[in-house]
Amino acid sequence: MTRLHSNPPFHAEHVGSILRPKALLEKRAQFEAQQCTKQELVNAENDAIAAVVKLQQDCGMRTITDGEMRRTFFFEGMFENLEGMTFVPNTPIEHFKAYLPYVAFYVMAGLSEVPSTYTTGKIKRTKGVHTEDFKYLKSCVKPEDVKHLKVNMLSPIWLHLRHGPEHTYDHSVYKNDDEYFRDLIQAYREEINELYELGCRNIQIDDPSFCFFCAQSMLDGMTKAGVDHAALLDKYISWYNVMTRDRPDDLVIGVHMCRGNYKGLHYCEGGYEAIAKKVFVDMDVDCFYLEYDDNRAGSFEPLQHLPLGKVVVLGLVTTKNGVLESASDIKSRVEEAVEVMVNGHPERSREDALKQISVSPQCGFASTVDGNPISEEEQRLKLELVVSVARMLW
Repeated sequence: MTRLHSNPPFHAEHVGSILRPKALLEKRAQFEAQQCTKQELVNAENDAIAAVVKLQQDCGMRTITDGEMRRTFFFEGMFENLEGMTFVPNTPIEHFKAYLPYVAFYVMAGLSEVPSTYTTGKIKRTKGVHTEDFKYLKSCVKPEDVKHLKVNMLSPIWLHLRHGPEHTYDHSVYKNDDEYFRDLIQAYREEINELYELGCRNIQIDDPSFCFFCAQSMLDGMTKAGVDHAALLDKYISWYNVMTRDRPDDLVIGVHMCRGNYKGLHYCEGGYEAIAKKVFVDMDVDCFYLEYDDNRAGSFEPLQHLPLGKVVVLGLVTTKNGVLESASDIKSRVEEAVEVMVNGHPERSREDALKQISVSPQCGFASTVDGNPISEEEQRLKLELVVSVARMLW
């Protein structure tokens, strides 16, 4: 599915999370130790968000996020705020799919229980999930810049992939996956619609799941477990398409894919060949944020399948360490990607291919509150580098 949207991503993009400042980390620790009030923590988060907005603006970024300053983990927000879903702090590790790369990490770490969320009742969105956060983010920018703000939202397939139909929902509530996803996707549609009404024009769905489908270790594990991974991928794409169906022309919905981002670590490897044709062509979203900071993501060849009218955001600047990349090297890699797309299916001119590309860091700088092994100054230099390369190329 391809559409021409009136609000395409900028050529210099930022994926989402920013290192939490020391003052916020200290306030969070105080709150967890019951040494300050919730409002005091919120005030510290507000200050951090205002500062991180200024950081992004000073670096020349036009697409602005709140840096996920209110989150402990990137996947917080959606599920635990929907009616019918129950947070379970001690979910048995046996209720997680062992073939998932990060679950294998849990097992190696000796964990027997991991927090998760379980569907105990009919799923309903009875309140805004990210709407209040967006309202505060709006207050940090000029009215004319609201259209440049971006909201990060967890993928709707996150829980289902990690637990399967066996442990995602109570079977007295939902008999099958179709019933579960019907209500869940409706909740996502309602959230997206309200965000749009508030002025949001850019939503990024954070979804490592698709990169896990690129990992041969997971595909082998699924086959051994009797799971048809090709059919499951098709099912996930179909539900994404229900979620994004009939969205306004000036609303950009992108999907960020990565192979794990925990304190500079990743969980799996594998190029996009395994999913490119299905995902790039069949999934009704406007752009794909792809990890390309080292060889674990493979070559640019899968980009030959990118349809006209969609954008690929190449994550060429790593957030996993502080070593600053060369602007000329990044420019050369973009040129390499352009060449693949020019000779792709369909073919396109070099000028058109370049229009379909943006550059970004490969992931957030702090997918968890702990952040990656990188300093705030190194983070700033990397954001400035992304903007500098974009100015060179576009």
